[in-house]
Order: sequence, then structure tokens, then C-alpha cells
Amino acid sequence: MNANEAPTPEADHLSPEGTPLLVVGTLVAAQGLGGELRILPRSDFPERFTQPGPRWLLERQGVPRAVELLGGRQLPGKSLFAVRLAGVSSRDAAEALIHQEFLVDASQRPKLAPGEFHLLDLVGLQVRLLDAAAPATSPGAPIGRVVDLIHGGNDLLAVELAPGRRVLIPFVEAIVPLVNLQEGWIGLTPPPGLLEL
Repeated sequence: MNANEAPTPEADHLSPEGTPLLVVGTLVAAQGLGGELRILPRSDFPERFTQPGPRWLLERQGVPRAVELLGGRQLPGKSLFAVRLAGVSSRDAAEALIHQEFLVDASQRPKLAPGEFHLLDLVGLQVRLLDAAAPATSPGAPIGRVVDLIHGGNDLLAVELAPGRRVLIPFVEAIVPLVNLQEGWIGLTPPPGLLEL
């Protein structure tokens, strides 16, 4: 089982104080007239958007700046959260923040149960081809490396097979049945043609 927290688009972002930060969502719209914002989460941990405390905002090509999350809630029937930030008290102020990334201190990653992992931990792992008949006993030779994650309806692993040649692999158990974080690799049983795309 995995837990989703998105890696930053570049390498790690750092706060002005040098704290490593992790992107957990994107501000996508104002919510009402009082300064609330809607966040599209890139994290499986709702407390990122509901528990008050320090957070950071990042404009494209900018430097992270500290903000205080006052509180938040999940919007009924949606995968969005509405949050209130200190100092943002009008719709105009909220709209000025749209499209910024929402970040947290990377050291505050939630604890996971045995056998769980953060999707962020997959970036950099070797990718090995498994024998579909006996995937647990045939780690196979490395064929590439996970270089990025793409979040949408389903998570996709961007795998570099050779310099300049990347393929997108759906991160589903039927295709990625093994994740071996200790040894630094994941195992694939891809359907015919997937690696040729």
C-alpha cells in the first residue's frame, strides 16, 4: 500500500531558513467572498489542509514564502479542500494566490504503517522487468529509473529507459506488483507494447 505526497517539480525546494519543503497541493480558486481558497490536493493526508500551522506558498519561478494555515475542510462531494490563510480576508486577496503551490515542511511526513510507503520515495528507484509467472522470485535486470511522478486520475510513473527516452507507467498493482524500497527498485509486469510507447 502507498501514500501519496507529490515530489516538487524541481529538486527539493527550501524555505528561506533552509528547511526542505514538499509540495502537497495547488491553490486553484477562491471559495466565497471571505478569503478562503480551494486547494487541489497532491497528498493523501487531509491533515495537511485541515490542521492549523505553518505552511509555504510558491509562485512559479519564485521563492517559497511562509504563511499560516488557520484551518480548512474538505468540500462535500469533491476532492478539493477549502482553506483559510492568515492575512487573506477578501476574494481579491484569495484570487491573487491562485496557481501557487502549497508546501509543508518535508520533515513532517506522516508516519506510515509497516508495508506502506510514500509515493515520493519511488523517484530515483531502479525499474526491473519481472517474470509475470513468478514476479516475487524474479527481480530481473534493471531497464530504467523512475524520474518523476504524474498525478491525475491515476498516478503515473515517468520512467527513463535510456537518455532522452521516457515512458509513462500506470502505478497499479497489476503492472507494478513489487516495490522494494530497501534494495532500491520496483518490479514491472507490463502488458505487451507498454514499454514501446
